[in-house]
Amino acid sequence: MCGIAGLYDLSGQRRFDRGLLARMNGRLAHRGPDGEGFLDEPGCALAHRRLAIIDLSGGDQPLYNEDGSVGVVFNGEIYNYRELTRELEDLGHRFRTRSDTEVIVHGWEEWGEACVERFRGMFAFALRDRNRESLFLARDRLGIKPLYYALLPDRQLVFGSELKALLVHPDLQRRLDPTAIEDYFAFGYVPDPKTIYATVAKLPPAHTLLVRRGDNALQPRRYWELPALAGDPPAPADGLGEAPGELIERLREAVRIRLVSEVPLGAFLSGGIDSSAVVAMMSGLSDAPVNTCSIGFDSAAFDETRYAAAVAERYGTNHHVRTVDAGGYDLIDRLVEAYDEPFADSSALPTYRVCALARERVTVALSGDGGDEVFWGYLRYRWHDDENRLRRRLGPFGGRALARLGARLCPRLPSLPLSGRVGQTLETLARSPAEAFFHTISVIGDADRAALYGPDLHRALNGYRAFETVRAHYDSAPTDHPVGRVQYVDLMTYLPGDILTKVDRVSMAHALEVRVPILDHPLVEWAHGLPSAAKLAGGEGKRVFKRAVEPYLPHDLIYRRKMGFAVPLDAWFRGPLRERVRDAVLGPTLTETGLFDRGTLAALVDRHQSGARDYGPALWALLMFEGFLRKVHAQ
Repeated sequence: MCGIAGLYDLSGQRRFDRGLLARMNGRLAHRGPDGEGFLDEPGCALAHRRLAIIDLSGGDQPLYNEDGSVGVVFNGEIYNYRELTRELEDLGHRFRTRSDTEVIVHGWEEWGEACVERFRGMFAFALRDRNRESLFLARDRLGIKPLYYALLPDRQLVFGSELKALLVHPDLQRRLDPTAIEDYFAFGYVPDPKTIYATVAKLPPAHTLLVRRGDNALQPRRYWELPALAGDPPAPADGLGEAPGELIERLREAVRIRLVSEVPLGAFLSGGIDSSAVVAMMSGLSDAPVNTCSIGFDSAAFDETRYAAAVAERYGTNHHVRTVDAGGYDLIDRLVEAYDEPFADSSALPTYRVCALARERVTVALSGDGGDEVFWGYLRYRWHDDENRLRRRLGPFGGRALARLGARLCPRLPSLPLSGRVGQTLETLARSPAEAFFHTISVIGDADRAALYGPDLHRALNGYRAFETVRAHYDSAPTDHPVGRVQYVDLMTYLPGDILTKVDRVSMAHALEVRVPILDHPLVEWAHGLPSAAKLAGGEGKRVFKRAVEPYLPHDLIYRRKMGFAVPLDAWFRGPLRERVRDAVLGPTLTETGLFDRGTLAALVDRHQSGARDYGPALWALLMFEGFLRKVHAQ
């Protein structure tokens, strides 16, 4: 795992400031503490920070082809590099290293832009071809590894693994994008390809960008997509057939190819089904005990360590646990600096801690991320399925009538169990399926966002709503199944924008490489083609995954109620962090921007701390935005 940065001249062959390139690279030193390298030529400059994992002595970058005309800087892992090396050698290419990086330069020579279609892994890279006078940027299929870029007014293209590398450039304009602010307060992150700055973009997952001197526009190209499904695939009588057995074989292979490492390797073990399954596969493939790490909470309602301990005991792992309490809030400035953009997933806090714990013992860790998105594990998928069935039965008029009833009735019944969920269900029935899903996933709802924004931000938005992002992906989904459509929305937004961003930034803040076997793209494609009944049936999500791992994990772990990697924000913000939250949200950093309505800011804090409403996620989003303005934007 590494960090990359660079500059490319689209208008000529100017020489770039070597000091500027070194400063950009220096901002990524945490991603690669084991060394650095540079390519500095007229019109093109590349930089690399190395975290040595494979071919410790021979894998330095930039890495070149035989005559030096092709050079690459690379962040990630190509897991099928050995097979590709043999294939390319048979085609006449000569390899000088044992590094997976070298297959990129020879793959480019042999297959051109299509080389990325051969790579199985996680990657973001920049490749300079002197003979073709071109620069080629690429990002992996699911967006595990990040890549930011910006075209400056003088036709310089600047890019890097993290936004902080670009912010070093003195000519980059830090102009906030009002639509990105709206996206952030709806989703809790800024979805690809936007960033918080109007002048900077993220290369989307499964995209490449080829630029040549003289190009007038940047046109990313998509190279991979889930195959389109014509209806719901036919299901066996039990909905599963041979799928559980095949899933185990595919998962085992995905784990196996991610065990290649010349440095210590371990795994996160949260106590959930996904990370536990990965640890089970690792244990079956490893001669030595697996190193595992867990994070617990001082609140029993959020703590899963007993389930993690049961898996660790079953497989005899070297298990380590650390507890997070309200004092973890002191990490907020470190989180802000790790993410560069506003990022409101509070589970970044325990993720930061578990990465720190893991790095004390290993350099590479496997995680269980992606299981809920791939196998329909989220509760919101079940809710969406139930609501969609009910919506069809009621029809548009019945749905709207129930929605009006819910709006009147549920606020009067706050003490009834599940009244909030009942109210939300009734309210969503009058919406379209895509709009209802957006309503479910929003960190701050439409009405509360409208009240939160000040007049200047409302004018700048000019009617834009974050829902437009959901609608675009919902409408382009490669399936007609209603749950498949919202799952696709998550694969295009939440997975790369939240889950994978969360893990990449805080793991690399500790120079820890995290590998994600459940997001092995052949496994994702296979799961996509399963009948819906294998993933969600009878109110049970992740059905095929649960059946597959029954021989490997405790029954009560597999079939317990899903907890998620949550943080007790509501209690923290009413208790030990009460004054700190009030000072941050009502302080000058937010109130003097002109972006927000001061009365609404005060109401959010007062109503939460009085117990009238739970505004924990909204307050965390504001805290992280305040930190971004103070620690990143103002610097």
